[in-house]
Amino acid sequence: MKKRIAVLGATGSIGRNTIDVIKANRDYFDVVLLSSHSKTSELLELKKDFPGALLALSGKKQSDTCIDFFESSGLIQAVKECGADIAVNGIAGAAGLEPSLAVLESGALLALANKETIVMAADLAFKTAEKHNTKIIPVDSEHSAVFSLIEAHGADKIDEIILTASGGPFRNYRKEDLDAITPEDALKHPTWKMGPKITIDSATLGNKGLEVIEAVKLFNVSGEKVRVTIHPQSVVHSMVRLKDGAVYAQLSKPDMRLPIHNALFWPECRPCAFASIGFDDLHLDFEKPDPLRFPLLSLAYQAAAKGALYPAAYNAANETAVSAFIGRKIGFTQIPQITEYVLQCDWQEAADSLHSILEADKKAREAAVSFIRSL
Repeated sequence: MKKRIAVLGATGSIGRNTIDVIKANRDYFDVVLLSSHSKTSELLELKKDFPGALLALSGKKQSDTCIDFFESSGLIQAVKECGADIAVNGIAGAAGLEPSLAVLESGALLALANKETIVMAADLAFKTAEKHNTKIIPVDSEHSAVFSLIEAHGADKIDEIILTASGGPFRNYRKEDLDAITPEDALKHPTWKMGPKITIDSATLGNKGLEVIEAVKLFNVSGEKVRVTIHPQSVVHSMVRLKDGAVYAQLSKPDMRLPIHNALFWPECRPCAFASIGFDDLHLDFEKPDPLRFPLLSLAYQAAAKGALYPAAYNAANETAVSAFIGRKIGFTQIPQITEYVLQCDWQEAADSLHSILEADKKAREAAVSFIRSL
C-alpha cells in the first residue's frame, strides 16, 4: 500500500525537493495535500502532477475555486482532513509551528524540516506526538544524519554530537568587513540552494545556532555535548563521538533530497539516486567557528542553557532581524545585536503551552522591532 503524503510548503525549497523524491518513487507514495503560503499558480501547476491532492493556500483567501482551503486556519483543517500517513513540513519560520502540531494531532508521522517547531516548542511537540502515538523524524540534513547515526549505534553510546556548518559565504571575511555586506551578498550560498531566510541564517551562523538548540532538544543532551565545526564542502553532514572516543560521520552530496528520502521511507533504508559520492578526489576541511565574527552561535548556546522561553525568543528576534536586513532597514552585523538585546529580557516562564510560546514569540518580535527603530 502506498504511503499518503502531505507536503506543507510545497512551493518552497524543501517542498520542491520533496516533490522530486516523490516523483522518483511514485510506486510508493500518494500525495494527498499540497500547501503554499501565497504561490497560487505554482500550487495549481503541482495539482496537474497530483490531481488527487487537496490544495491549501495559507497566506490569503481568494476566489479561485480550485483551492480547497485558505488562510492558516484552513491549512490546519486541511491537515486534519487529508488522511496523510506522513507530512513533510517545509514551512519557513515560526509559521510552521501550529501546522506541525496539527500533523501530530492527526496521528501522522511528522517529517520535520521546520526547525522552529523544536526550537520553540519541543516539549509540547513531543508530548503531542506521544499522546497520538506518532513520531517526529528530522529532515534537516544535520539532524537527519545524527538521527541515523544514533539509530545505528544507540543513544547510550553517544558522548558528543558534532554538527557541521558550511561557514557560509563570509567565513574568511575579517570582522571589520562584515558591516558592508548587502542582502545580495548574503544570499549567495557557496554550497546549498535554499530559501532566503535560511540562506541569510547560514551566512550569520544563526541557522547553526538554531540547529544547536534543536539538537539539544531532539536528542536530549546538554549544550556541552553539541559541538559545531566549519566544513565548507558540506559533504560531512554531522558526526557523533562515541564514549570510546571513535567518531562516526554521515557523508553524502549536499542535496536535501537524501534526508527527505530517508524520512519518507523511515524506518526502511531504500536505494536513493540523489546523494552518492565518490572518494577519488574528495577533500575535506574542518575548522573552528569564530564567535567574535559570528556571535549568533554563542547566543544560541546561551539560550539553550537557559531553556524556558529563551529559545523561542532567540528565534523570534533573529527572524525579525533577518527580515529587517533583507528589507535594508539594518546592516548585517546588527542581526546579532538585535538578538542579543531581546535575549536580555526575562524569558523564564515555562514553554509548556502553545499560548505561552506564541505570546513570547509576539513579545520578542515587538522588542526586536522597537530596538530596530532606535538604531
